[in-house]
Amino acid sequence: MQSLSDAYGGLCLRISRLRENENLKDPPSAVLKHLVELKRPYLNAFEEELLGFIEAKASITKAEASIGDVQDS
Repeated sequence: MQSLSDAYGGLCLRISRLRENENLKDPPSAVLKHLVELKRPYLNAFEEELLGFIEAKASITKAEASIGDVQDS
């Protein structure tokens, strides 16, 4: 079983990666800020779903930005 410190570290890493995404708009950034401020090393089911949704959308946005860079060349 994963220790709480490992779980918290993984959560922080996931959020940090998203916050580095330059294409992320204000609303998802506000959600990420809230998730970072939680005083527990885990997410409840709803919070996990929100984070997963933002991760999925950020990946799509990042891929679309990359495609745009290639087309502009």
